[in-house]
Amino acid sequence: MNKVLDRSELSAMVRNGMAHAKAHTLAKVPDVVALPADRYFDPAIFASEVERIFKRVPLLLAVTAEMPKPGDFKALEAAGVPVLLSRGQDGVVRAFVNSCSHRGTNVAAEGRGNARRFMCPYHGWTFTQKGELMGIASADDFGDIDKSCYGLTPLRVTERAGLIWVIVNPDSTFSFDAFLSGYDKLLAHYGFADWHFHSSQVIQGPNWKIAYDGYLDFYHLPVLHKNTFGEQMLNQALYYAWGPHQRVQAPSPDLLNFEGIAEEDWSTEDMLNGVWTVFPHISIANFNSGVRTVMISQLLPGATVDTSVTTQIFLTAKVPDAAEAALVDGQCAFLEHVVRDEDYATGFRQQAALKNGGRKHVLFGRNEGGAQRFHQWVDRLIAAADDDALEQLFVSG
Repeated sequence: MNKVLDRSELSAMVRNGMAHAKAHTLAKVPDVVALPADRYFDPAIFASEVERIFKRVPLLLAVTAEMPKPGDFKALEAAGVPVLLSRGQDGVVRAFVNSCSHRGTNVAAEGRGNARRFMCPYHGWTFTQKGELMGIASADDFGDIDKSCYGLTPLRVTERAGLIWVIVNPDSTFSFDAFLSGYDKLLAHYGFADWHFHSSQVIQGPNWKIAYDGYLDFYHLPVLHKNTFGEQMLNQALYYAWGPHQRVQAPSPDLLNFEGIAEEDWSTEDMLNGVWTVFPHISIANFNSGVRTVMISQLLPGATVDTSVTTQIFLTAKVPDAAEAALVDGQCAFLEHVVRDEDYATGFRQQAALKNGGRKHVLFGRNEGGAQRFHQWVDRLIAAADDDALEQLFVSG
């Protein structure tokens, strides 16, 4: 990276983690919290979450490494909205509702590719990378319309720290800066804009909050994952928050490796260890599979309250050679197994038990402050009446 980034926040977190590791202590929230169990299975609550959270706040829908070149695009569905991301010849990423202005058909199939223009597969209307309507099939027969009024519907988008956020409501005025709360400056330390897209894979999951709880929870690691990777893991976590976004890090004895090294010589890579979550649906986890690797888990609600869809996006800090790529592939397969067969399989059983077992509440302990904070923000956003009220929540913290 060309720009020297301020590491003071990272350093402060290292010092805090070292202090807890030395003292064998844990920062805890004041109380155990009971959450109504129907938050995980009530269709009306789910509908309000989709409308008042996922259709209002910026969603991290792509990474720069997925579409680095002019003409690259990515099409996907987010909260029921078909989204098309396109990088123009000018290098700028733009976002649109993936819906032809003639009859509404998707102009690009879901997935990634590279295209100079987008042609609707129904009647052949064509659109530029900037979303402008450039061609009408049999225009003389169709009749006169002002093409400038019939481009693809634009969506607000920002590309920061090698990550791409989109607001899927075309009428939104919500501030990206307010939403990110400075968190993008921390994520910039990864330098994702220069990373390599390795692969992605999709996993079907339970209710989106049941799934997301797990990304904020180290408490379960030595138990649920005892036969895969969790046997030697701490079941404790320290939480650092920027608005609703949170970093989750264990007060591990490994932090004491920083002792005796001048702070300016601390490895930024080591300082970034842990899990970085982006509200309401992203987890970024670090791995080393022969080459520095991250898994970005992109979690979106499914069509019903009982379902979600997670795309695991794997990035490497450099283009791996053949041997390194094979190791990364092995890590991808392992993480698919862990999440699908341990985390989400447990989540499906949890959901069924809550739905049919008559339990009125679930509990989040004093050691589970991250999940407590997440659910508090869910409630706040649902209660916010409009974009102004929504923005004020983020400004006030």
